[in-house]
Amino acid sequence: MKALVYDGPGRSAWQDVPDPSVQEATDAIVRTEAVTICGTDLHILKGDVPDVRPGTVLGHEAVGEVVETGGAVTGPRPGDRVLVSCITGCGRCRFCREGAYGQCLGGGGWLLGHVIDGTQAEYVRVPFADMSLHPLPAAVDAREAVLLADIFPTAYEVGVLNGRVRPGDTVAVVGAGPIGLAAIATAQFFSPARVIAVDLAPSRLEAAKRLGADATATVAESESLVADLTGGLGADVVIEAVGVPESFELCTRMVRPGGHVANIGVHGGPATLHLEHLWSRNVTIRTGLVDTYSTPTLLRMLTDGRLPASSLVTHTFELGQMEEAYEVFGRAADTGAIKVVLGKQPHEAVSLRTGEGA
Repeated sequence: MKALVYDGPGRSAWQDVPDPSVQEATDAIVRTEAVTICGTDLHILKGDVPDVRPGTVLGHEAVGEVVETGGAVTGPRPGDRVLVSCITGCGRCRFCREGAYGQCLGGGGWLLGHVIDGTQAEYVRVPFADMSLHPLPAAVDAREAVLLADIFPTAYEVGVLNGRVRPGDTVAVVGAGPIGLAAIATAQFFSPARVIAVDLAPSRLEAAKRLGADATATVAESESLVADLTGGLGADVVIEAVGVPESFELCTRMVRPGGHVANIGVHGGPATLHLEHLWSRNVTIRTGLVDTYSTPTLLRMLTDGRLPASSLVTHTFELGQMEEAYEVFGRAADTGAIKVVLGKQPHEAVSLRTGEGA
């Protein structure tokens, strides 16, 4: 089969690799219908995630059809259409019993495209299939559903829920890429008074408005805008969705006393924590890897038409165009890419930047 293989920092290739096979009785083999590229994949290619070894197939998000299962799998059956979660869980350890599947002690957690071969391939082996695969109705569009493999649960759990967004809050989201936009969309479940989007790219700030942001600002404008809108107090919740030291430090400057900073971004290096300013302000800072416990809820909302997943898809490609898709996604500031989806039967997408077919 063909797959996108990581060959070390700055190097990857769409190439022939062996077909995956069932290795454990809890495994399933899934033929991919649609996959996508995550900002985390770009971090991996930069060398920011040293756990990923050369030779690993990248990707941790997919929709597909089950073609084979191990003897211990009791739920998914061959022929079932499924969502492949970015997180796997054994279902038995302490953390899985608490719903913290990202911290699984029984061999799960973030495996796909990290410490085992991932989803950016024609077929993928999925460990702990009973816990890691979600049934997907035939009527649900794959290019929408694949966004629930990672970015929507991540934005919702690590950003909105960890940030304790409440009715009437002022929420600032720093970074209007896919994760930030998903945070803007899901923050509205809790009726905040206003959502402020911060980014460098005008096209992404426009996308943020379409997803429900009440105000937008460049990085240079953001602190003064938040101060103006809150009477100098600061935002109740600030969500970091970039993963660089400057954005994290900006978040800690914009939060009010007693407020919450929720860090979603993947950081490849240290950031300064200015405790000399924060220690007396009762600020809560939350970090986290997504657990995907919210995926069934989000799937129901998608099926009911209450989750604007398709609004994030700006480009579609055939699966064999993986390298071209990475090029487009990696130059998002130039291409206007927000989320790219790859599959064997691509659909026409509408660009949030231009309103034209992408």
